[in-house]
Amino acid sequence: MHRPFRFGVVTAYAQSHTAWITTARRVEELGYATLLIPDRVSIGSLAPLTALAVAAQATTSLRIGSYVFCNEYRHPVLLAREAATLDLLSGGRFELGLGAGVGPSEFQRIGIPFASAGTRVGHLEEALQVMKQLFTEETVNFSGKYYTITELKGNIRPVQQPHLPLLVAGAGERMLKLAAREANIIAIGSKITAQGADPTDATMEQKIAWIKEAAGERFADLELSQTIYDMMITDSGTDLSTQAGGPPIPKRPMSTGQAVAYLLEQRDRYGFSYLQVYEGQMENFAPVVARLAGK
Repeated sequence: MHRPFRFGVVTAYAQSHTAWITTARRVEELGYATLLIPDRVSIGSLAPLTALAVAAQATTSLRIGSYVFCNEYRHPVLLAREAATLDLLSGGRFELGLGAGVGPSEFQRIGIPFASAGTRVGHLEEALQVMKQLFTEETVNFSGKYYTITELKGNIRPVQQPHLPLLVAGAGERMLKLAAREANIIAIGSKITAQGADPTDATMEQKIAWIKEAAGERFADLELSQTIYDMMITDSGTDLSTQAGGPPIPKRPMSTGQAVAYLLEQRDRYGFSYLQVYEGQMENFAPVVARLAGK
């Protein structure tokens, strides 16, 4: 049985408090389920936790999430405290997205060592285990290769139980298998090089197979996620070509009906039910959300 569709809007910028609140309320009004912010330090984007807290305060049912925090930037104990606080103060509407870092550029700009892929995935694996304990246990003890926690008490309990939803984003085998074991939501990405798509990237069928292998019985409980930044709805009444910004991705024009059929087919084939657009798409894509959200 398929999960019902839900849709998120990824955004990162605002010129003022009023502009940010207007965006958050419009995302909710259009029927999107989540407002998501990336964790990038070199693109002038809003700081995720602060901006998400304001968005939650300005809305009533809209869920909020990180898409995604770079695990290397924060100690898991400190991030878990922030996440549990945001979940508590938003009334249980926060989804914690985590990743191992997209590349060395930002690390170099801020003088942080960029570890090997294997080490960063190892850091993330232990961080997820630490945070789950912090969300669910009175006293936390953890002794791993990278993190050691001793007799830590006084943890803030999130509203969502047993813990708030964890999203892990990745493209490679080790990351996807880690997500399959530890996450609730898996954002399946593609490997990208400076020249574009990585020709060595695995097929989507292979990625789903890795997830199924690692998840075992819990696969049925996983929510599979994917960005659809390349879709442009031709009969929405909103011309996407007039929207400034957004990722430099060629657009696929299709009607609302064609988009609905395509997303239904992708859900049947791969299981994708949670889809994200970027802010500049949200008006253009709204007719598809109206047709599919919750179905």
